[in-house]
Amino acid sequence: MKESQSTAYWHEKLKQLGIIVIIPSYNNGKTLADVIESVRSYAPDILVVNDGSTDETAGILSQEANLQVITHPANRGKGVALKHGLCHAKAQGFRYAITIDSDEQHFASDIPSFIEAIEKEPDTLLVGSRNLASDNMPEKNTFANKFSNFWFTLETGIKLQDTQSGYRLYPLQQMNVDKWYYTAKYEFELEALVFAAWGDIAVKNIPVHVYYPPQEERVSHFRPFRDFTRISILNTVLVFITFLWIIPRNFFRKLTWKNCKRFFSEHVTHSPESNLRITAAIVLGVFMGIVPVWGYQMLTTLFLAHLLRLNKVIAIVAANISIPPMIPFLLYGSYATGCKVLGDPVNLHLNELSFANVKSVIEQYLIGSIIFAVVCSLVAGIISFALLTTCRRKKI
Repeated sequence: MKESQSTAYWHEKLKQLGIIVIIPSYNNGKTLADVIESVRSYAPDILVVNDGSTDETAGILSQEANLQVITHPANRGKGVALKHGLCHAKAQGFRYAITIDSDEQHFASDIPSFIEAIEKEPDTLLVGSRNLASDNMPEKNTFANKFSNFWFTLETGIKLQDTQSGYRLYPLQQMNVDKWYYTAKYEFELEALVFAAWGDIAVKNIPVHVYYPPQEERVSHFRPFRDFTRISILNTVLVFITFLWIIPRNFFRKLTWKNCKRFFSEHVTHSPESNLRITAAIVLGVFMGIVPVWGYQMLTTLFLAHLLRLNKVIAIVAANISIPPMIPFLLYGSYATGCKVLGDPVNLHLNELSFANVKSVIEQYLIGSIIFAVVCSLVAGIISFALLTTCRRKKI
């Protein structure tokens, strides 16, 4: 590491890479000046977003030279402060922005770690990974971070050790910071990570130091109940988007002839599994793709495939029968089946089908969807078993 290099060296290095440091601040007047001073040892370009502070923050900033400042007349939340700071930096042409909190929990001496990492892997979103086993790490922070890590992995398929650290490096030119992000508080940082990952931006952790002062000295604007509730609501929305749009989107992106050949070679023709077990995975996937557990089909399919020790990849692929273009046909088939079973007339037309219409005939739909799913999965199983028997025998 090159921490021993001079301030002039780091200023030139950050200038070359197009990096600005953004410091969002709300009523951290006791520590803000020290944070700015420590950051100056590494960064020539600093932007402070004063998010409606009512303490001495305004006076401190007025005495600082060579400093960019955005001031919110009233407190709007860390998410809004970060978004305004990132948009401002991108508009000025900066390639990257490092965000660091103003409460002295982060160490400016870790900036060289971000530089070293981004030079090796340009345009990566880097998240400072804190030591979660630290003696002074608040218990609520540890739980919230593990909770956030779990949902982030579910929503993106990426495993991170720390998704809540505010010490980050954002690749501004790769991110639609002016169009994305709808949250205003602490949950913004999780939302930004998820949208970046969905936009095919590499997201990685790098180790950083952190200091948590004793409880009596600690200043925190995190409100456990309210902020945890917001994060939970956000994750619920993101999970629905993941399973209704992102997973099908990624599936079709990979649907090339080369990938299809590799998939069938690995999981069908050269699979050590029997034809019956492969067929069972297909039956499970098709059934779960049709039954009315919208938003959780993939998750439930994955769980059941694991429980039944079936091929998870095949089951997930088969469950993609519920991709958006197929949904009207699946809804109509389920509703029509329910009408036939209950002896009711089929009044819906396929071109008028929507979730709102289905709500008005929920009984027919729910009953019909189970029967329709059973029939479709059995038909898919019979066809699959016949093809497997024929194709694999020829291969042998």
